[in-house]
Amino acid sequence: MPDAPRLLAAVLAAGGSTRFGERAKQLAPFRGRPLLSWAVDAAVGAGVFERVVVVAGAVDVRPAVPAGVDVVENPRWSSGQATSLAVAVDEARAGGYDALVVGLGDQPFVGPEAWRAVATAAVDAPIVVATYDGRRGNPVRLTPSVWEDLPSTGDEGARRLMVGRPELVGEVACPGNAADIDTQEELDRWS
Repeated sequence: MPDAPRLLAAVLAAGGSTRFGERAKQLAPFRGRPLLSWAVDAAVGAGVFERVVVVAGAVDVRPAVPAGVDVVENPRWSSGQATSLAVAVDEARAGGYDALVVGLGDQPFVGPEAWRAVATAAVDAPIVVATYDGRRGNPVRLTPSVWEDLPSTGDEGARRLMVGRPELVGEVACPGNAADIDTQEELDRWS
């Protein structure tokens, strides 16, 4: 029987939350705990990752990160989300992982089931993306064959590659909701 693939989960949470207001959105209270903790707990709760990391940058997110989850810094966080994805890819490459599964720290309704479904999907594609009611969202599984093709600048992750090379992409229907929280008003509405 072949060994299970070695999987790394990365929760991207390095941004400056410019639309959110005065405080760091990652640490803003949401339903009794920091917003970021929902995404981190979902990745950990999937139970399929050898390692879970949080890519941080603008703020110290350690108060929202449980023991056993590593925080890796993105010194170029202000240059856009692609730089955080590059940090996650570097971690995956250095660790010799078979795949990297990436999600966002401001999506509290993406649960462990979605992380697990994307990570373990029997889809023969180098990119596997979660769908919610037919719409693509996060998390996204990326195999080493596409890591070099991901953008290294700008404010989007794998989306540009998925649009430009649709033949590389497989989809997995997932439970949950990929709504992200970008403003204080959105946080209040979902609380």
